[in-house]
Amino acid sequence: MHTYDHAELQAYLAAHVDGFTTLDAIEKFDGGQSNPTYALTSGSRRYVMRAKPPGELLPSAHQVDREYRVMAALANTDVPVPRMYHLSGDDSPVGTMFFVMDHVPGTVHWNPALPKIDTRGRKAIYDQMNATLAALHSVDVAAVGLSDFGKPGNYYERQVGRWSKQYRAAETETVADIEWVMDWLNDNMLEDDGQIAIVHGDYRIDNMMFDQGHQMLALLDWELSTLGHPMADLAYQCMIWRLPNAGKFKGLAGINREDAGLPSDADYVATYCDRRGIAPPAAWDFYMTFATFRFIAILQGVLKRGLDGNASNPLGADFMKAAILHLAADAKRLAQGA
Repeated sequence: MHTYDHAELQAYLAAHVDGFTTLDAIEKFDGGQSNPTYALTSGSRRYVMRAKPPGELLPSAHQVDREYRVMAALANTDVPVPRMYHLSGDDSPVGTMFFVMDHVPGTVHWNPALPKIDTRGRKAIYDQMNATLAALHSVDVAAVGLSDFGKPGNYYERQVGRWSKQYRAAETETVADIEWVMDWLNDNMLEDDGQIAIVHGDYRIDNMMFDQGHQMLALLDWELSTLGHPMADLAYQCMIWRLPNAGKFKGLAGINREDAGLPSDADYVATYCDRRGIAPPAAWDFYMTFATFRFIAILQGVLKRGLDGNASNPLGADFMKAAILHLAADAKRLAQGA
């Protein structure tokens, strides 16, 4: 939790945020956001403040300035994002860099199976997700001023190298399937095909706000966004759906999608490609295998920090180890064409 002087923060916000008068209330949102997020009330208006956490931080982590920049750049595109108001410096009244954006009143759906929504509504929501992803990847990067938002070169070559290092740094035991998958990714590395798009990095249903008519109001949590290969987002979303729909991880495994009004992976990918006017991805096995390995590396980092006592793991070490082993076996099957 940030510490601040109420009067100082109020004066700062009134000077830098359109429509802001008095700071009537500030309330931290619950949840596991790596960047603490607060609801601000000023008269009849509501805003959201998202800040770097206090304390010593890794140089490449918690880049709220990148979140602010990409959402500001997308303001006049077909990608729904909140209005951005202000980005502070590091010496702000709360002690860290923060940005202020519009508060978007809507619904977050935490379960991709959408058990409380009827079949027609499910179809509408998934179509909205598909259309928004296609719109994001169709944005002219240069036209919105984001040509320097990512590094040049082969995206997947960089990403495989990055997440392999992350995994090695957090490795707690040797897992044969993970070793096999890392070797397979390097041995089957794709050549750079020239596709460049704004990649969200964490494209899943609980990072979206919808209205009661199932229209997407805002795509949120851009902390992992960059310039990269568009198939990274598409494969990541499809990979998440392969998780069980039980416990903390909510996927679509075991659910009869046709009966539920949910698209199959093949139909979802085909619709996305039709919207963008591109051919179906020829290297889908590689995209899905990498997406799964990246998720493994993320979970391994959580496990390692929990075992070292540097972070709480509400799922427990045994659960996390089992999840990693399950995903490792799944990644190997994907690489083998299953």
